[in-house]
Amino acid sequence: MDFSFTEEQNMIRDSLSRLIKDQYDWETRNKVLASESGWRPEMWAQFAELGILMAPFSEEDGGLGGNAVDVMVVMEEFGKGLVVEPYVPSVVLGGGFLKHAGSTAQKENFLAPMMGGEVVLAFAYAEPTSRFNLNDVTTTARANGSNYVLNGQKSVVLGAPWATHLIVSARTSGDRFDDNGISLFIVPKDAAGISTRDYPTMDGYRASEVYFENVEVSGDDMIGAEGSALPLIEKVCDEGIAAISAEACGAMEIANADTLDYARQRKQFNVPIASFQVLQHRMVDMFIEHQQSMSMTYQVTLRLEEDEATRKKAASAAKVQIGNSGRFIGQAATQIHGGMGVTDELRLGHYFKRLTLIDTQFGNVDYHLRRYANIAEGVVKAAAE
Repeated sequence: MDFSFTEEQNMIRDSLSRLIKDQYDWETRNKVLASESGWRPEMWAQFAELGILMAPFSEEDGGLGGNAVDVMVVMEEFGKGLVVEPYVPSVVLGGGFLKHAGSTAQKENFLAPMMGGEVVLAFAYAEPTSRFNLNDVTTTARANGSNYVLNGQKSVVLGAPWATHLIVSARTSGDRFDDNGISLFIVPKDAAGISTRDYPTMDGYRASEVYFENVEVSGDDMIGAEGSALPLIEKVCDEGIAAISAEACGAMEIANADTLDYARQRKQFNVPIASFQVLQHRMVDMFIEHQQSMSMTYQVTLRLEEDEATRKKAASAAKVQIGNSGRFIGQAATQIHGGMGVTDELRLGHYFKRLTLIDTQFGNVDYHLRRYANIAEGVVKAAAE
């Protein structure tokens, strides 16, 4: 298959790579993470200037006419630099909901300003007891005339400390685990009744616990049809899986490169440890894991627009590969670095932390193994009938 990129995609990659190398060096990143805000709004503005925020959106919506491959290109570079700015929460997830199901007014009011960097979105869907189940929703949205009143709690809302608006899943009907009855609302984060508890995550990002107490929103703030949001949520989360898979591949590439460079310099018995055959075998295995992860990332990226079962299987297969490969590369790289591998001063540990957290986003390896098996079983049963 031809995996070559377009001229525009190569330009995006080159521009973004130069920007990250010039302005996202290791010392600068550490200072940003230690700051009160934990990110750089001026860097977000530069991403908007470069067109990075509008890359995956159609020209009709004011974007550059790109697709999921453009997101893959961006996220791979972000993975190499461990960029913390909320591209996945705001552009991939938030923008994805508006792209697929937003009304004309919602696109004008939120999607266009998001591409310009003025609006930052965060997707509030996980709850304290929901684990990875997208249909486990206890946050409620009760009709009040033409409006709705939100009550409940959302957990680990990535990017929420920096967001201007939240996209919230809430139950407008049905019981806790019902597939039907889930709706989506776009809500200003400063709306009356919303409170947050912000905190840094293990990998240096920022997240929030978000509490809704009688938060009144308009019916016009609902994205898509009432009670039928779950298929949309699943589709956009699969797009998120494709994005973080590309990010993981970028992080794996740097972890491998740093390990090879260290092995060539570190000497034992007066020779570089890179000359030891057992370590050569281990580093070859690390390279293979990275290449397999890239292949699975290409697969899920290219299958996002196919039928639901094919898309879900590709997303789960990629998530399993990324989770296993990220763990293997992180552990092997840490072992080869010896005691230095577990220090905060060495950037390798930060890449390993990010790879570990990527494994937990949108479901871990065990969850997606079960999901893949259930989808495959359903396809076989349908074909037999």
